[in-house]
Amino acid sequence: MVGAFAAGLILDPVHYRDFRARGEPSIDDLLRLISSFLVPVFFVLMGVRVDLKTIANSSILGFALVLTVVAILGSALAVLERGLDRISVGIGMIPRGEMGLIFASMGAALMLSGSPVVNSSTYSAVFIMVILTTLVTPPLLKVSLARGEAEARS
Repeated sequence: MVGAFAAGLILDPVHYRDFRARGEPSIDDLLRLISSFLVPVFFVLMGVRVDLKTIANSSILGFALVLTVVAILGSALAVLERGLDRISVGIGMIPRGEMGLIFASMGAALMLSGSPVVNSSTYSAVFIMVILTTLVTPPLLKVSLARGEAEARS
């Protein structure tokens, strides 16, 4: 998190004003080129780490469903401010897939007493949770926002 904050400070457009004045490409244009290559590579590498045998295991699927429910409820309950459509904001916060995959990947790479901190079964469950929360969020958000608009009109 601190690294992302530092990167945000470094990549602030104010640091690149002189370059833009000289006709150089913007930092957004340069990052778009890099991210169009690296983002798909990241997701392929995360997917390659999934042990497909674990996905067929009913206990892993159950664990993944529990993780998914906890992720959804945790996001929905995180908004405390009154006067907001807390349900819509909470639903919008659900898909945190990249961070979940990054932490699971780091745990799979860390060794403790010769074995990974996050084993392949747990990594697979996190991967399934990321997919489920990513897929379920858009329809839930659409329903929630439509409900909020209907209440506002009443």
